[in-house]
Amino acid sequence: MTPMKRVAGKKSEETRARILESALAVFRERGFEAATMREIALRAEVATGAAYYYFDSKDAIVLAFYDRAQQEMVPDITDQLDHCTNLEARLRAVISHKFSYFQPNRDLLAALTAHTNPRHPLSPFSAQNAAIRDADVALFARAAADSGVKLPARIRPHLPHLLWLYQMGLILYWVYDESPGQRRTLLLFDKTLQMLLLTLRFANLPILLPIHRLAADLLDVVYGAAPLEEKET
Repeated sequence: MTPMKRVAGKKSEETRARILESALAVFRERGFEAATMREIALRAEVATGAAYYYFDSKDAIVLAFYDRAQQEMVPDITDQLDHCTNLEARLRAVISHKFSYFQPNRDLLAALTAHTNPRHPLSPFSAQNAAIRDADVALFARAAADSGVKLPARIRPHLPHLLWLYQMGLILYWVYDESPGQRRTLLLFDKTLQMLLLTLRFANLPILLPIHRLAADLLDVVYGAAPLEEKET
């Protein structure tokens, strides 16, 4: 690559980053729905056409925000996981880091919770967010690995997804929590985490075997591993 191309590429990356940051600022001030690409371009000091060149819609800007967040958080979270020795510490590290990272954009996340339908590109369950979701689930798989958690064979593969859903529930509560410093969310996190760890600790008791089977069947249905038609008995 020639020096001229490198300079052009760097300038393009800087412009894209400036538009993204400007968009987040406008979203925080005006709200996601009310903000326009024209306002974002004005804040970024670029032509509206230039803003559309880098992002064809507000949705594309949010997807870029999600992607950037994932790239920035993973190294820090991975480092914390390397220094934690049990599942409780690992889950606290992962989820607490998410709260801290997204704090400046908590209101934006609250606005985006309106888009939970998997058909919507901004939904955390959408096909457009599959790569980010899979990477996040992989973090929980790493958190659970070598943590001493023993689960029935049919349930064990679902644990990372269940932990991801647990995180999503906490974040949903957090974005709407109006208590000072979101203290209510922190208490909810602490209490539910203790309940979760206690449940996992006793999950392998033989007396719970019938529940294990029902839980495994339920998880197979949720994650598409079960046939849609029940067998006749």
